[in-house]
Order: sequence, then C-alpha cells, then structure tokens
Amino acid sequence: MTEETQHEISDRPPVGTLVDFVYGVDDDNPLDIEVAVNEEGRVVIFHDKPFKVDLSWFEYDLETSKLDFVLDDGEIRDAGMRIAPQISKHMQNTHQILTILMDDSTGEPKEGKYIPLILHRA
Repeated sequence: MTEETQHEISDRPPVGTLVDFVYGVDDDNPLDIEVAVNEEGRVVIFHDKPFKVDLSWFEYDLETSKLDFVLDDGEIRDAGMRIAPQISKHMQNTHQILTILMDDSTGEPKEGKYIPLILHRA
C-alpha cells in the first residue's frame, strides 16, 4: 500500500451501523426500514424510528447494491441491507430519496423529506 493510498483510506470516515444513531432501538424493538419505489418510479425509504442527527445524503454503490446513510458530520452509516434488483434499477435515475418517518404505533406517516443521493460505480 502506497503512502498516498493509505492517506486516502484514513481520510474516509469509518463506517458504523445505522442503529447507532436511531432512537428507541433495542432487542425487542428493532429498526424497521423499507426501501420502495412509488408509482412515479421514485425511490422512497420508510423508517419507524427517528434519527438522532440529520442525514446529509445517501450513497449508493451500483455494483454492490449497498446503500449508506451519511450524517451531517460526514460519518457513514451502513444500513446493513442490499437493495433488491427491481429497486436498484430505479436508483440509477434518482438524485434524491424521499425519506419518511412512520409512526411506530399507528403505521401512519409522521414526516418526510427529500435527501440527496450520490451514486458510485466501481
């Protein structure tokens, strides 16, 4: 590994798990996330627990189908899931993802906002 490559690796923030920055998650009450495509072909993420800090953007790797959540401070959080092929094809044409917090008890939407998406290709 060259010194330049080592420097680039150390400049990238470490990747943590998504549940580290979500309120109310424990063994009996896991985080529920669903990635879907609406009738207009836009990607939507539904989640049932509020985030402790705001998301700045999503990063999606087209080769591995891995979706990461990036926080305001640049920390990267792995959602721990691969995106299904039928949804993955819509990611290529997406510049932002509608992210909706669902009410854990009623199942109704509480709030939503658009968050930018950055695509990566190996």
